[in-house]
Amino acid sequence: MTIRSMMLAAGGLLIATLMTGACPAESMAAEGKTVLTKPQMEKFSKVSDIVLDKCMACHSRDYDLPFYAKIPGIKSIIEKDFRDGLRAMDLNAELVDAARDKPVSEATLAKMEWVILNETMPPAKFTAVHWGSRVSNEDEKVILDWVKETRAAHYATGLASPAHANEPLQPLPDKLPVDAAKAALGEKLFSDKRLSGDNTLSCASCHAYDKAGTDNSRFSEGIRGQFGDINAPTAFNAVFNVKQFWNGRAADLQEQAGGPPMNPIEMGSKDWHEIIAKLANDAEFTAAFKAVFGDGWTGDNITNAIAEYEKTLITPNSRFDKWLKGDDSAITKAEQEGYERFKQYRCSSCHVGKSVGGQSFEYMDLKKDYFADRGSPLGSDEGLKGFTGKGEDLHRFKVPNLRNVELTAPYMHDGTVATLDEAVRIMGVYLSGMDIPQGDRDLIVGFLRTLTGEWNGKRVGGTPVEK
Repeated sequence: MTIRSMMLAAGGLLIATLMTGACPAESMAAEGKTVLTKPQMEKFSKVSDIVLDKCMACHSRDYDLPFYAKIPGIKSIIEKDFRDGLRAMDLNAELVDAARDKPVSEATLAKMEWVILNETMPPAKFTAVHWGSRVSNEDEKVILDWVKETRAAHYATGLASPAHANEPLQPLPDKLPVDAAKAALGEKLFSDKRLSGDNTLSCASCHAYDKAGTDNSRFSEGIRGQFGDINAPTAFNAVFNVKQFWNGRAADLQEQAGGPPMNPIEMGSKDWHEIIAKLANDAEFTAAFKAVFGDGWTGDNITNAIAEYEKTLITPNSRFDKWLKGDDSAITKAEQEGYERFKQYRCSSCHVGKSVGGQSFEYMDLKKDYFADRGSPLGSDEGLKGFTGKGEDLHRFKVPNLRNVELTAPYMHDGTVATLDEAVRIMGVYLSGMDIPQGDRDLIVGFLRTLTGEWNGKRVGGTPVEK
């Protein structure tokens, strides 16, 4: 299929299937997911026409290179531009495939918003040759209006003040609807070491409450002193992740909860029968469990309860949340400037939404080869490819959520970064392609410290909340 026919087909799909991108209303389900309502067809039709005309040729797979790509010296440049364009945003994947039955993702919206506001697309060297490829002022307004409407329809929590309602970051809700009886069982199971093969480890061993849902270790220590090769992500606010694990191999919290107990170097149980045999000897716990789950102990029921409990591990009321809600004094002027730098340096294109991340998979080596510079290859470096098996997913990782990030060091999937300053510097170089000056890094780090929230009546980390 030629790029022209692909573009036409994609355009039809964009118009037909992505009209959901401007729904006027939505509701939040128990898992924090959205329920689609009636779409505004005309608005997305206009956006899809612009995308088809201005963007799709450089941001879709199976393209046909233009005739002048055969000119010596030009071919390699054009091939690199197409490759870089796809890695930055594959519009067939993000606007067509991923959004057939759901809204366009928050990260995709934020990326489109950023390039329009910063006038980075199409690149100058492209428009110099393709004079008709510039995005007009009218086109920009249509796209930005669509982003705003889509964000309000599908992702706004309804908690932000009017002045901040269209920010790419949203306030966390105070709580989500949960089945209290299931969650109570899940809380016990989350801290129950009988889920491990030798009764030494629980979920809370690697996701400690007093360490913001992590263990502050580069790699977590598993059964019999074994170590993996990937940093344990926080369990706090994980309910808002689009998928679980750095490589997205778990679709939801329940599937994720079933992974570590059976992992031979993590909790090391042989199977659910081994775990259930131990739990069934606890008569009081068994009676309580059967009162909620009529069929008693099963692997599905255990992970169901743990997942329900994890929905309560959300940390609202950070100082930044309060600012978003309209309290202008909640953060300082310098911290507000830090947030503006956070957006300026493109951090908010990926770290979006309620949990400030967890909504997309991005290349760790988008602008520069992080892995070559770091050295010492790890099996976990494959990222999403380790789950999908697709070559194009090599080095793509789920964007971590940044809630309580000042407390969750070390950083990155490989746990090699000890400070927020260094994490910001690395993100600038390898993801944004920008060398962030020290002064701006200081401002961004100051902003990131405003994301520490509350849990169980205390600031995350243990400090009592001032009344």
